[in-house]
Amino acid sequence: MKFADVILPLALPRNYTYAVPPEMADSIRVGSRVAVPLGRQKKYAGIVKAIHEQAPSAYKTKPIMDLLDKEPVVYPTQLAFWEWIAQYYMCNEGDVLNAALPAHLKLSSETVLLFNDAFGDDFTMLDDHEYLVAEALNIRKELRIGEVQLILDRSDVYSVIKKLIEKQVCLVYEELKEAYKEKKENYIILNPAYENEEELAPLFDELARAPKQMELLLAYLHLLKTQGDVIQSELLKKSGASAAQLKGLVDKQILQVDKRTVDRIRMGKMEAQIDFILSPAQENALAAVRRCFAEKQVTLLHGVTSSGKTELYVKLMEESLASGKQVLYLLPEIALTAQIVRRLRKHFGGQIGIYHSRFSNNERVEIWNKVKSGEIRIVLGARSSLLLPFRDLGLIILDEEHDGSFKQQDPAPRYHARDAAIYYAALFKAKVLLGSATPSLESYHNAKQGKYGLVELQERFGGTAMPQIEIVDLKKELALKEVVNNLTSVLREGIRQSLQDGKQVILFQNRRGYAPFLLCTTCGWIPNCKQCDVSLTWHKHQDKLHCHYCGTRYPYIYTCAACGSQTLIPKNFGTEKIEEDLQQLFPEARIARMDIDAIRSKDSHNKMIALLEQKEIDILVGTQMVVKGLDFENVNLVGIISADSLLSYPDFRVNERAFQLMEQVSGRSGRRDGQGKVIIQASNTQHPVLHDVTAHNYKSMYEREIAEREKFGYPPFFRLMKITVRHKKQPTAEQAALILGNWLRPQLGALLVGPAAPLVSRVRGFYLQEMLIKLPRDSKKIAQIKHMLKEYFSQLLIEKQFRSVVITPDVDCV
Repeated sequence: MKFADVILPLALPRNYTYAVPPEMADSIRVGSRVAVPLGRQKKYAGIVKAIHEQAPSAYKTKPIMDLLDKEPVVYPTQLAFWEWIAQYYMCNEGDVLNAALPAHLKLSSETVLLFNDAFGDDFTMLDDHEYLVAEALNIRKELRIGEVQLILDRSDVYSVIKKLIEKQVCLVYEELKEAYKEKKENYIILNPAYENEEELAPLFDELARAPKQMELLLAYLHLLKTQGDVIQSELLKKSGASAAQLKGLVDKQILQVDKRTVDRIRMGKMEAQIDFILSPAQENALAAVRRCFAEKQVTLLHGVTSSGKTELYVKLMEESLASGKQVLYLLPEIALTAQIVRRLRKHFGGQIGIYHSRFSNNERVEIWNKVKSGEIRIVLGARSSLLLPFRDLGLIILDEEHDGSFKQQDPAPRYHARDAAIYYAALFKAKVLLGSATPSLESYHNAKQGKYGLVELQERFGGTAMPQIEIVDLKKELALKEVVNNLTSVLREGIRQSLQDGKQVILFQNRRGYAPFLLCTTCGWIPNCKQCDVSLTWHKHQDKLHCHYCGTRYPYIYTCAACGSQTLIPKNFGTEKIEEDLQQLFPEARIARMDIDAIRSKDSHNKMIALLEQKEIDILVGTQMVVKGLDFENVNLVGIISADSLLSYPDFRVNERAFQLMEQVSGRSGRRDGQGKVIIQASNTQHPVLHDVTAHNYKSMYEREIAEREKFGYPPFFRLMKITVRHKKQPTAEQAALILGNWLRPQLGALLVGPAAPLVSRVRGFYLQEMLIKLPRDSKKIAQIKHMLKEYFSQLLIEKQFRSVVITPDVDCV
């Protein structure tokens, strides 16, 4: 008798073991999806992790119901990777499966109600709600839960369904259905009888009396000659004909319709074309990377902004493809993919596949399968693309490796794509290249210590000078009343000059919306979110107050809820306000905004990038999206509206991140034509980070920060784990955190910080308590601490008053 350990898409501490039916014994394989029961009625599609002959002793196994795949959907390498993520980041393998698999490969059963014909059609004994459902069931014979909710116009329908089952009006069963559907397309084919030109001539004479059909046939022949296969929708669009006119040609047996399965993701031509020449500095850097790869698995490429790191990536990717390996190119944001895709497609054609959250569920399944089969050789995507089922990975490139977006926050698994990529690459014996103009302190420290290879590229491509940086004293400008619409006289003049010279401008403000909060000038009241302890941000374009933590939107408030006065005014400013101010100051300029509110649709970001490249935008104002890796040759001025907000956040990484943001955004200036300029508005002009940014001196910032980290026990000298305790009631959250802290303190001593309420102490209705554990860089000690934490979490949650407490460990929190 064979048994299979199955990973289910649920947060279960252990994997269930199921019996393998004899008829499946020869066909079931590790990595395949199987339909399995759980509990009394639910069914799920899980992944087979292991097949063995050892029956579990604690429970009687249930048989696997169905084998869903002829071929596995993941390889054993991915299953080993999932297991490592679950162990290292203190989550469950079901959490990793949920994050990895496209939604249409994760199936759970749906409750279906069946009408009991034996009940008859006498519904007089039913109440109004029961009658509505019973009548619909009598007509349709079966209903799903969502349909019952629509009939009753309410979400809570289970009490009604329970009564109908008790009265034997209906039966219930669980249905497991495949969600992925192949895309079908109608292809038009010419009847083989008319393939020769001599046979077509009389056909044209015959159609002379039907001019529309003649146009349709001519359009078909043109498409057939220019692009080979002819799709019905393209033919009708080109010819301007109707489906009825096409049907006329089909009825005359001149054309035929062939329904075919097609790919949603079209790959294009596969040939590669590397047609650029590296500069001497790039050649030296490429040779140095190769030497590092000969000795070490991971290499850090520290290249200043616009030094041509992407060309080095292309050369290394070409070498990896030539050896028959796949390549993964990771970017921190979806927003960056548009420009990079165009550049890489120019070199590698249809060998590139893109993967991120804005693809549809069906598209994701198709990309998943193409990566698994090896048809996609290069994958370009955000952190989730790390979880794709690569067949033979040879190289992972992490561009902008310092970026905080590589760390998953919620939900689990809370993995860091950079660290996980290094482990994943080790499973394939692949190489990892970390690239950045402003590396994370951890990566640079590892390189300086010899753990990683280190290659530095310290000159811009083409010999372009680094941008000139000017710090403007906001306090002096305010005293002189030179600040107009949040812009100093220096920045206004710089923008005016750039526009006169036909150049483009980028302005960076790290807050979206119009105003971060409203203030009553009479009593000082500030509108807060009802679910979170944060002020509401006014988005003027939508005339709504938004909570940026839970996403709740409220109508604009005109009257103070505390004193009743109508003296509420917007305070501070976000990207919407800057955009409005710019339109007043520069009415002739074409102004656009790039933040998460402005580019919500799938293609809106690509369109905006294209407009900027085509010089259809004069001034672009935005949040961090304008900072990361974008390349615009006509931008010669960058303005940082409020540097103080970047330097005043209470976090041990604040100086590192402020330097990275300002240095990265300054790198968007003067990338091709002459030296660019950066204007930074700040009140604290003596801050050491501003001096480092002015001098483009990464090493000065690194040496100062690394000394502080070592002194106070922060990464890279210790790893950090944050434990968050959540509950709907504040006293319960505080009590649970206090008990947990009291248990841990004798074991951890000074390694434990807290518990205490965080800066934002309530989110989505849950009160929060946090504690920080400093983990020594000792794998055995870390494993012991993690095991101890799991034991304590279990002990706490067994207690009746704490069963509804949520405890979240976040390993390597950033």
